[in-house]
Amino acid sequence: MLLLCATALVRCVTGAPAEEVRSDLLQGVTEIAAPGIPGPMVITSPNAIPVVCARAGEAVFEPVVVAAQWGKARVVALGHPGYFGAEALRTADTGKMILNAARWLSGGKSDAAVGVYRQPELLGFLQEHGVRALSLDGADWTKRLRTIDILCCSPASLDRREIETVRAWARRGKGLLLADLGWGWLQLNPGKQITDHHGNLLLADAGVYWADGYLSTTAPRGYRADITPPAECHALVALQTLRQSPSSSDPTVQKRLLQAEWTLEQALRTVPSSQKRFLSELQRACARVPQQLMSLSKPVTQAEPLARLAIAVQTEQIKRLPPEKVKAHPSAQTFPGAVPPDAPRVERTISIDTRIPRWHSTGLYAAPGEVITVEIPPSAADNGLSVRIGVHTDTLWHLPKWERAPEISFSFPLKSAITRAASAFGGTIVIEVPEGCSPGRITATIRGAVEAPYFVQGKTSVDEWKHSIRYAPAPWAELQGKRVILSVPSRVVRTLDDPESVLAFWDAVVDACADLAGIPAERPFPERYVCDRQISAGYMHSGYPIMTWMDVAELVVDLPRLRREGSWGHFHEMGHNHQSPDWTFEGTGEVTVNLFSMYIYHKVLEQPFDQGHPAIRDRQKRLQRVKEYLARGARFEEWKNDPFLALTMYIQVIEAFGWEPIKQVIAEYRQLPAQERPHTDDQKRDQWMIRLSRAVGRNLAPFFDLWGVPISQQARDAVQHLPVWLPPELQG
Repeated sequence: MLLLCATALVRCVTGAPAEEVRSDLLQGVTEIAAPGIPGPMVITSPNAIPVVCARAGEAVFEPVVVAAQWGKARVVALGHPGYFGAEALRTADTGKMILNAARWLSGGKSDAAVGVYRQPELLGFLQEHGVRALSLDGADWTKRLRTIDILCCSPASLDRREIETVRAWARRGKGLLLADLGWGWLQLNPGKQITDHHGNLLLADAGVYWADGYLSTTAPRGYRADITPPAECHALVALQTLRQSPSSSDPTVQKRLLQAEWTLEQALRTVPSSQKRFLSELQRACARVPQQLMSLSKPVTQAEPLARLAIAVQTEQIKRLPPEKVKAHPSAQTFPGAVPPDAPRVERTISIDTRIPRWHSTGLYAAPGEVITVEIPPSAADNGLSVRIGVHTDTLWHLPKWERAPEISFSFPLKSAITRAASAFGGTIVIEVPEGCSPGRITATIRGAVEAPYFVQGKTSVDEWKHSIRYAPAPWAELQGKRVILSVPSRVVRTLDDPESVLAFWDAVVDACADLAGIPAERPFPERYVCDRQISAGYMHSGYPIMTWMDVAELVVDLPRLRREGSWGHFHEMGHNHQSPDWTFEGTGEVTVNLFSMYIYHKVLEQPFDQGHPAIRDRQKRLQRVKEYLARGARFEEWKNDPFLALTMYIQVIEAFGWEPIKQVIAEYRQLPAQERPHTDDQKRDQWMIRLSRAVGRNLAPFFDLWGVPISQQARDAVQHLPVWLPPELQG
């Protein structure tokens, strides 16, 4: 009964049942391409259906192709602009699906005219297959819309005026074949929201949206067309399912609830605030969730879908509220942490060099639910500057368990001289500077904030730090060196007497990475480490900032322990930030990064380079593993899937020739013109072997062969004049 009631919410499309429409669009189609990394679609209209779905998580799906009736208009929308490219059109049955879509959009009209805007490969494909297709490229192209029945384009290529023109044209009973991408558009338009996506502006009242996020494939070349999209891929069905059965012990219902919650979370982050009816229905569905669950006093799991949805609804509401209406979130007391009620709210003026991009620390903290004011010179306003509250930027929406609120860091553009901002979760305040920002050095005055423990190497008085600064009331502290900034809970710095030496250590770590990577020690901006209660992936992950779990918060400022033991994980993630794809071929993403870890142990800790990790610490065990691997036939697939086995191959070279040849080769890559850089994996393996052979003055081709790492005959010929080398333990 539940399934029937839910599915009935999705009405017929063009007067035909949903399955009939899918059948028309997928006639003769068993698989379609996945150009690049497609993104998901969200549908909230009863006149829209998912056509092809893709995997978004272990047990959930999202649409990658949708169809809709939009008043008199028909729409087919795809989750990547690459679907209009020649490669995708040739892959599997993608081209067949596009032809089916053109036929369906025409309403069966045999001589429908198809206009193609800025998609030459699609234009050629349609013409080759007998479609009456014409190019709309050129000035004043919208004036020619009256001559066509179907428009094919990527909405991102339309400006606001063109969007309105196309909308009015389509609503008169035309067809739209659209392909675009959510996450890619967001990357190209920093500071904007997914609701600003041009496709979402075009189709806002059609209930069809491009969403943020990535999709995984369901077939070797892309997506299976014979997978019936789960009913709860549709937001209206998902909402009805969650209403009728907010929890269940039945595995089948649990699976549907999981899908429903995922779909509605995505819809929340995508649907514009103008769609008040849908959003208010979501809010009503979540109204009965207990406050205890909202506080995240214990982790919230997928077994509590309504609680997860309620937290998502609340988060989106917070993001859309004016600062004055933001209240402290109940979970903020536990993370990122409470601000003492008697902590003074202060005013501070700081200097910012906008020639240095990314985050600029302020030494200030925003209390949860309290408004701060940021004042900058009028000349600096609307230059891409922002104020961010909270450095814990990892979002956790995709994780099966939330140990903190899934989104607690928010950025507010400084579009005018005075900006008011507030976060329900509170957080460390930083000023964000984009690349190429023009104002130069400016001042920013921040009011209503709380002082945080903040130490700047070479500027802050150690005596002042010890007697007052480290006791500042904010729950999070920052230590700023020349190369790295550490964000840690204030409790771990309350007894830290010598932050200068701690920062000198971390600066040395980053300098060692630069030395191995062949780049200057001076860098455009400092790297950052941030501790968090829960991160988006793994035990730590690289990026800006590098994220770690809280269990290493004390370690990061414990200099005696760092000098004695190091921290392989911290070094490893900093290595990722210095890795290059030029010399990292398939299977070595988690291998060449550890060259940096080993180099830091050698150069900074002054320890043997192979002592940092237990998997490589025992040389005899290493050699035994190698011999067993060789005895099994030295299969490259095994080598690629065992990072520490593969690392042993690099260790053997370093043991024999030292670090200088490795450094020389890595530096060579940085100087290569574009035409000489390796592009395929075969080229990467060949170039690495050739360049390393020349650097050590030995023929390493037999060494690569012995390990089972493929190289070409051409590469072997390039080094055949050099004497052959094999490590002594592998000779004979």
